[in-house]
Amino acid sequence: MEEYLRIGTSYYKKVRKPQLFGATQTTIISWTRQAILDDYGKDYLLDVERYEGFITIPSHTNYQQVVDGFYNKYHKLSHKLKNGNNECPNITYKFLQHIFGDQLSIGLDYLTILWRFPTQILPILCLVSEDRSTGKTTFLNWLSLIYQENLTLNTNEDFRNKFNSDWADKLLICIDEVLLDKREDSERLKNLSTSKTNKVEAKGKDKYQADFFSKFILCSNNEHNFILIDEKEIRYWVRKIKPLNNIEPDFFEKLEKELPIFLNYLSSRDIVSQKKSRMWFTPNQIYTEALGILKRGTKRNIENELLETLADMFYKFEVDTICLTSKDIQDIFNSSGHRISKQQISQIVEIKWKLEKTNSSYKSHYISRDANGESQIYSETQKGRYYSFDKSYINSLLNVEHTVSN
Repeated sequence: MEEYLRIGTSYYKKVRKPQLFGATQTTIISWTRQAILDDYGKDYLLDVERYEGFITIPSHTNYQQVVDGFYNKYHKLSHKLKNGNNECPNITYKFLQHIFGDQLSIGLDYLTILWRFPTQILPILCLVSEDRSTGKTTFLNWLSLIYQENLTLNTNEDFRNKFNSDWADKLLICIDEVLLDKREDSERLKNLSTSKTNKVEAKGKDKYQADFFSKFILCSNNEHNFILIDEKEIRYWVRKIKPLNNIEPDFFEKLEKELPIFLNYLSSRDIVSQKKSRMWFTPNQIYTEALGILKRGTKRNIENELLETLADMFYKFEVDTICLTSKDIQDIFNSSGHRISKQQISQIVEIKWKLEKTNSSYKSHYISRDANGESQIYSETQKGRYYSFDKSYINSLLNVEHTVSN
């Protein structure tokens, strides 16, 4: 028998949507009252379940499909837990030891909190490595087995897209091969990671505000600057993953077979880490050298972008000196979709490059279009506190930066 729902005054149909490799996904799609009448007649409508509206309340230990007359869109998991003497099964333990290393206890706490307290805010977990066959993607696929339709595997563009209705109510938002190298990417991710509400938008529909409990997991082969983060950032837990050696051909199948015991273990084990912050763990608990590398990579990325911008201006304007105020530099970065603060400019230009501001008149160069639509270079005299950048000096810095990056 087909399963239809009436949510408020609208009708929906619950269907199993086929996916690749034989999998299916439960989804609720809009349906019309007339279509049901055409297929089954008016008496059929009397048997359609009625609900006040949709709600999304995650739970893996006390799931309710209906909450105070509202239909819960969070998907019920199909697992049947199995007693394993309150121990983590062997293959799963070895795999998690590989992923979390000397932070295994924190990793197990992270997974336990995720299972038992799904609305608890948690750090942004990042698995990075320039090596191949490390198990990063295997970890995401393993989590997908656990949380089923409550996990989504997104692309970078999925995250950037303003239409977010397909992932805004998921427990886990995972991005493999992540490269969110724009400042607005990191700002959005940072804000969402600790937000309790989010604006949900779908094509052709009005935005609305909804509860938000999603956690982010990022995987990348780029250890240095897959995302831009500030020196004082505390939301990221970055782990460098080593290659998986001597992996068995049926390794993933063994992980899947152990899931009922492992989930029972998560349901009963004691959480070792006391809650000491809104993200449960303290910055010191989740700090790694991989996070330090990412912060240093962000610094180099902003500095290198400024160097490349200046080199490009020397070429376009055919001059040996470029004068810019802090606001000029900010405007240039903003026009390319990036952001740079005056403090960052000062740290790079004054502290690292040892250049001082001059308070006087200077010549500003810019590109504009004339009456015929042709691109032309113009210059005008302005007054203010500006930096004077010499072409030979900037090129020498650029060569050093390229050497360091390589």
